[in-house]
Parts: sequence; structure tokens; C-alpha cells
Amino acid sequence: MAEHETGQRVDDEGFVVDTEDCEERERAHRERGTARPITVVGNPVLHRECRDVTEFDGELAKLIDDMFASQRAAEGVGLAANQIGVDLKVFVYDCPDDEGVRHVGVVCNPVLEELPAERRVLDDSGEGCLSVPGAYASLARPDYAVVRGQDAEGRPITVRGTGYFARCLQHETDHLYGRLYIDRLSKRERKDVLRQMAENTPRYETVPND
Repeated sequence: MAEHETGQRVDDEGFVVDTEDCEERERAHRERGTARPITVVGNPVLHRECRDVTEFDGELAKLIDDMFASQRAAEGVGLAANQIGVDLKVFVYDCPDDEGVRHVGVVCNPVLEELPAERRVLDDSGEGCLSVPGAYASLARPDYAVVRGQDAEGRPITVRGTGYFARCLQHETDHLYGRLYIDRLSKRERKDVLRQMAENTPRYETVPND
């Protein structure tokens, strides 16, 4: 392990270490935060690119705490700010990778790196979304992802993930650019997902689309 110039722990390749003290860090955020209802497909805030985070202040810190509380209340593994109605480019995650290693963190202003062709190995696993409650579909995504952005204090960070965690990083970054996973499906698959959603009752509080 190496020390980042900002004091953050990074590995030997410069990626933020997000696997240490996961329980303590997630609990601290969650206990300070307040769970908010989840926006669902059709809510305008989910279908447009969010604003960049420019103020790394107490208001952002409170939002992040609320996001961790909301994520836990909805039993999710990742949550973007627009999923609780906030128009800002920030997401949180509490997600295992395929080896069962837990990753906990926050990324502001994420940008997903383009992978070289040799790293683009697709994984056609099932995917769901808190904003499309009760529905799932298979979606091919690369099984490796690298996201660059900033932490809650505005310091530059780079996060990488494999397997299920890579899917999470791609899914949450998509949210902040106004794209849900169902937007990547065929019309037939999307129709099936929306049917599943209509037939199920969300297990957590949602914002009705008036």
C-alpha cells in the first residue's frame, strides 16, 4: 500500500482502498443520516444529466449521510443522488465484488474510463435498480470498471471494480448522466421489466410520479 498525497490510502497502482473499516464507515454515515424515499422511473430527475458537485461542504456531507441511510433502508448496494431527488453528480456504494470482498465509498463527479479492447470481457448477469423496484433483467456489461472522480472533500480519486462491483460502478455512473439500466435494454426487454415493476409492490418508500 502507498500513501496518496492527500493522505488517502491507495494501493500500489493508485486506486483508492475502499475495503478497510467498511462496517464502521458505513455505520457512521448511516447513523448521521436520514433515509429518504426513492424516486422511480418516470421521475424527471432520473432522466437528465445531473449538475456537477462544486461545493464540497457540510451540505454535501449531510447529503452523503442521507444517501447511505437511504441505501441501507432500501437494501441497495449503490445509490445515486438523483435516486433521492437530488440533482448532483454523487453516488455512494456498499457493494461486494465476486470474491465477496466488501467495498464502501462515495464518488463525486464520476467519469467512467473507456476500457482497452483486451479488458472488455462482458458479463451477462442479471441487473436490478432501486428506481425500478421489483424488476430484473440480464444486461451485458464489462466485468471490470475504472471510475475517476472526487471524494467528499473534493480530492481526486480513482476507484476500480471487478464483477458485481464493476457492474455497480457502471450502473451508478449511468444514473448521474440520466441513464437507467433499462435504457440499455431492447424494447421488448424494457417492456418486460416495466411489467415486472407494475406487478410488484416496492419494499421501501418511493416517491410517486404525479
